[in-house]
Amino acid sequence: MLHPLFRFRYYILFGFFAIWMAFFDMNNLFYRYKIAQEISALEENIEEHKKAIAVLDQQKKYLFGNDRNLQRFAREKYLMKKDNEDVFVIVEEEKVEDKGE
Repeated sequence: MLHPLFRFRYYILFGFFAIWMAFFDMNNLFYRYKIAQEISALEENIEEHKKAIAVLDQQKKYLFGNDRNLQRFAREKYLMKKDNEDVFVIVEEEKVEDKGE
């Protein structure tokens, strides 16, 4: 007569294999979950960078579309000027709110 566990040998073997693959293998469930989270975060990062690239391309087309826009950008951003000009920079101070201290 066969041992009672011998009748269920395939179920026991499958259960042992499933537990081994789920918890003890190098590519276990926790590792795969962590990798899936990293992939989704990187895909979101890719989408943000694509949007930023689109904005920069639009700005590039605007700036290099004509010389007037390029001169305006250089004067505002990098404070460039012509030889016979004076540049005055007006900086607005930020208001610091007192929180009752």
